[in-house]
Amino acid sequence: MEMTSVSLKRGCLAVEDSDGVAPREEAKKQKVSECCLANSQDEGANDGLHRSANEPGPPEAESALKDEKSSSAQVQEEEEEEEEEDGLSEAGEEEEPESFADMMKHGLTELDVGITKFVSSHEGFSGILKERYSDFVVHEIGKDGRISHLDDLSVPVDEEDPPEDVLTVLTAEDKQQLEELQLFKNKETSVAIEVIEDTKEKRTIIHQAIKSLFPGLETKTEDREGRKYIVAYHAASKKALANPRKHSWPKSRGSYCHFVLYKENKDTMDAINVLSKYLRVKPNIFSYMGTKDKRAITVQEIAVLKISAQRLAHLNKCLMNFKLGNFSYQKTPLKLGELQGNHFTVVLRNITGTDEQVQQAMQSLKETGFINYYGMQRFGTTAVPTYQVGRAILQNSWTEVMDLILKPRSGAEKGYLVKCREEWAKTKDPASALKKLPVKRCVEGQLLRGLSKYGMKNIVSAFGIIPRNNRLMYIHSYQSYVWNNMVSKRIEDYGLKPVPGDLVLKGATATYIEDDDVDNYSIHDVVMPLPGFDVIYPKHKISEAYREMLTADSLDIDNMRHTIRDYSLSGAYRKIIIRPQNVSWEVVAYDDPKIPLFNTDVDNLEGKPPPVFASEGKFRALKMDFSLPPSTYATMAIREVLKMDTSIKNQTQLNTNWLR
Repeated sequence: MEMTSVSLKRGCLAVEDSDGVAPREEAKKQKVSECCLANSQDEGANDGLHRSANEPGPPEAESALKDEKSSSAQVQEEEEEEEEEDGLSEAGEEEEPESFADMMKHGLTELDVGITKFVSSHEGFSGILKERYSDFVVHEIGKDGRISHLDDLSVPVDEEDPPEDVLTVLTAEDKQQLEELQLFKNKETSVAIEVIEDTKEKRTIIHQAIKSLFPGLETKTEDREGRKYIVAYHAASKKALANPRKHSWPKSRGSYCHFVLYKENKDTMDAINVLSKYLRVKPNIFSYMGTKDKRAITVQEIAVLKISAQRLAHLNKCLMNFKLGNFSYQKTPLKLGELQGNHFTVVLRNITGTDEQVQQAMQSLKETGFINYYGMQRFGTTAVPTYQVGRAILQNSWTEVMDLILKPRSGAEKGYLVKCREEWAKTKDPASALKKLPVKRCVEGQLLRGLSKYGMKNIVSAFGIIPRNNRLMYIHSYQSYVWNNMVSKRIEDYGLKPVPGDLVLKGATATYIEDDDVDNYSIHDVVMPLPGFDVIYPKHKISEAYREMLTADSLDIDNMRHTIRDYSLSGAYRKIIIRPQNVSWEVVAYDDPKIPLFNTDVDNLEGKPPPVFASEGKFRALKMDFSLPPSTYATMAIREVLKMDTSIKNQTQLNTNWLR
């Protein structure tokens, strides 16, 4: 559900950068308190995943959590990338300023990706979306239908847990040496820690700390020249330590600690990378039901394998913009796609619509809904849309795939990517182009590394180095592009009523609406297929439109299997109209554009009173709440309310003062 931050104003639009250019006071950098300085050496590495401009948005429910390495080299890469994000080129010189509007001239509009229709008849109006990231709050709806809230910071009482002192008794240097010992990173077979202020209680706490924080290590007490030392050593071989947490986890306790994660201005994978670094574990021991937006406040459930609630709660003292709570131990992890959806609280500031316009727009959203288009973030932000790469993959045009990903293009991109593309265009030498990239984990870097390894004649294997989810998102983008165009045509030709030949789902099976049962269905029952080998198409002229579109793209609608199994599309069905649930709204007046217009979960935990609004003010805002099912784009609901093109290109063309 990731949304690009844009202002949707008619005539005088402002576009907000997803890293918080507009309200500087909100662009908090991840800070570390003293307790974390003793807890980790990795304080600078807070951003774990960075996407390039032509990489697709976040994976939907079918995507899987990718393993990430937390090495010191990676930390260095991230620090270098943060420098790039601050506007520094490779040589450390400031790049020539270019207006964002100029950079986005070649970006996509909604028309480019088939988003052309509205369902309501009300007159549109303007408003600023995500002026502050706190204006956009997402609460996950779990598989039991409950909305996730952070409302309890207490740790479950567990006699198996060591005392709180265990988390602070070891110094940062002690922890680094113990971690290197645990991971077989040095030649030493043991680490000795001198017991200052020697007491039996102090020695016991150090023993507990080592065993709790560094599973797989054993300890003993030794006297050396009249001084007491705690000596840590390996309890087992490397093979036995494949899952070191099993050595110290109580058998009576569920293997997974589930908790609610409240985060501000971080996407889900970034947040998990931060948590994994501070806990000194791999990110793949975390599981979740769905990815959440960056420029927002989001609340979702996370599960982690054999990390105690006590250790997780300790992070609340260390990390800003995160809060963990509602801990419980369970026997199973979470799985992608298990969620029922997300509940959104959205503020559109400085609206121009009259109370009557707002009432009409919101009543239509509540009663009719909106077209379930795939949002703009599905298709990338540069002159090379992600669906074009997907189409080339499906066509088996691997030279074109390589060219589309690596060639120079217009649009908003970091300076080092521009230099990399220029080097590629000039030399066609992957090793030479790769040297221009300080960060090798972007799609371009991964493909260049693959080309260096496998050679220019084996692009398929080179492309295969890119993580599977990222590769599949290109072809999913193409499916989305086809679906958007076909739904617009379906609504253009047949309107908002079901017609014979439309498709509906009975269970998981698609069936046709026949002439004699058309009155038994509404437009909210109608689905349309994403193209694939395991779907059927409507029995009216939209079926031929699918065939024509794929034929024009040199694809055979009757044979969507690919010579490479990963790229064979089975297809799926998607409802064409979504009616949000739990819709409510209010228009509020305010004078100060910086004040929050509602309380967050953390505000409520801290006992802050809710904001009080005046009857009149300089500005008016529309605050709306609604729930959506998974894989549905909130931008498309807001588009229906405002009747505005949500593309960054459209907004920036109307306001070129974005960077002022």
